[in-house]
Amino acid sequence: MIIIEDTGNYMKVNGIIAEYNPFHNGHNYQLKESLRLTGADFTIVVMSGNFVQRGAPALLDKHTRAEMALRCGADLVLELPTLYAVSSAEYFAGGAVTLLDQLGVVTHLCFGSECGRTESLCQIAACLSEEPAEYSAALRHCLKSGLPYPLARARALAEVHTLLPEAFDSILSSPNNILGIEYIRALLNRKSSIIPITVKRLGAGYHDKFISGSDCLCSALAIRQTLYNASPREPLLHMPPESEMLLRTWLREYRPVCSDAFSSALYYKLLMEKESGYEKYLDVPSELSNRIRKQLNSFAGYESFCHLLKTKNMTYTRISRCLLHILLDLKKEDMITAKALDYVPYARVLGFRRAAEPLLGAVRKCASIPLVTKMADAEKSLSADAYRLLRQDIQAGDFFRCVAFEGSGKAVGSELSLSPVIV
Repeated sequence: MIIIEDTGNYMKVNGIIAEYNPFHNGHNYQLKESLRLTGADFTIVVMSGNFVQRGAPALLDKHTRAEMALRCGADLVLELPTLYAVSSAEYFAGGAVTLLDQLGVVTHLCFGSECGRTESLCQIAACLSEEPAEYSAALRHCLKSGLPYPLARARALAEVHTLLPEAFDSILSSPNNILGIEYIRALLNRKSSIIPITVKRLGAGYHDKFISGSDCLCSALAIRQTLYNASPREPLLHMPPESEMLLRTWLREYRPVCSDAFSSALYYKLLMEKESGYEKYLDVPSELSNRIRKQLNSFAGYESFCHLLKTKNMTYTRISRCLLHILLDLKKEDMITAKALDYVPYARVLGFRRAAEPLLGAVRKCASIPLVTKMADAEKSLSADAYRLLRQDIQAGDFFRCVAFEGSGKAVGSELSLSPVIV
């Protein structure tokens, strides 16, 4: 426990893992509710950078999204390294939880879920982590009966757990529940002292594409779809005013960024490596590599190519992530190197509140990894392998701005020259 010098009280620090793509009323509710539930003095957000977990670019740049969070109550925003931000739920959670744990000050991890029951998610996470013999046997039996893996896993859990009344297939088919379980598993694997707490998700579902009702807590996807189709003239009542103002400021200069904006770059990358294949890239199996090579002549755009490659056993989202791994040059060996470095060997600051100076002081004192605030000096404080991981964030950031700024007349600039947002 860290003591706040001004008061002599123990510091409680809430951790949140997010994308804020963009920051909307649902995120605002979760942030405020997590403070109420934990009684935390400060909130640290680990946020995806310019590319997100579904295998796509963010709607707008990471510094603007970080400022949205800070103006709505977050105290410190750190970037989740690109390698994890665009990976599967297991690695997304593993990287983010490790980063929070290594700061040495986080007491709670608060996340949204559809079920809203921390105990249920903890029991499932413990079973999946420990893999008791009865669960493994039940899973094998369900798989042999022809059930797809997600349903087989749910049925196996239901067979070995009599304590929980919920339908496991329902819990394990909901995206925020799945991510929450992975957060808890990561905490268990690290034997972390951080306490997990969930906030029940309200309003529209994660995959809902349409905004309905002026007071609805709509999904980030619905807001993105609205902006992709046409920038709204009416106020976005589904976003806090501070967040909406920053979004509209961005839209006055740039277009909302989507996957298809990267189509030409992706096609060129795939074309240049067609002969050698793509199996060296993170999460790309040989079957997908071969399918990409066979279908490349039918390429008509990033998103349509994902649909073309989709199969019964490989979802659109996973294919989109794999294509993004190829585009961003993220290789399987990169994940091996990162895991050897305990996942995240630095904490890159995207922004902080001036009032959070006691928190920053505590992090500098207690963190087991360097706090990177000035990118130009990072190479001096990091090992060669750690800086190579950070270079992926630098290159991804420069690439994003090159595409996002197209047609604006604004120079791309360099990630190395960007300073944290201070509010």
